[in-house]
Amino acid sequence: MTERHGLVVDVVPERREEYLRLHAAVWPQVEQTLRDCHVTNYSIFAIDDTLFAYYEYVGTDHAADMARIAEDPVTREWWTHTDPCQTPFNPGRDPAATGWREATEVWHLHP
Repeated sequence: MTERHGLVVDVVPERREEYLRLHAAVWPQVEQTLRDCHVTNYSIFAIDDTLFAYYEYVGTDHAADMARIAEDPVTREWWTHTDPCQTPFNPGRDPAATGWREATEVWHLHP
């Protein structure tokens, strides 16, 4: 079964062009790690200084595969370039709530 995931983060306005430049040429190993961890149809969209990401997960253990991605040394290096371009999310409720926020799916057009 395919899981659909949507994520939102704000980009630092002064670093928006840098973020877009980085994503014009995502490192091949970062893309391969996503594929190896059952992530497909990954897209990131920009609306002014807000980024919306969408991906489909086709594996059987999302948490384990996300942990594998987070452990990959090339992906971790990639994040040292992309993370500073993003605005941390922390509305004062949860000190651990930073970065990308998971969006809740409210509707899906089935084929």
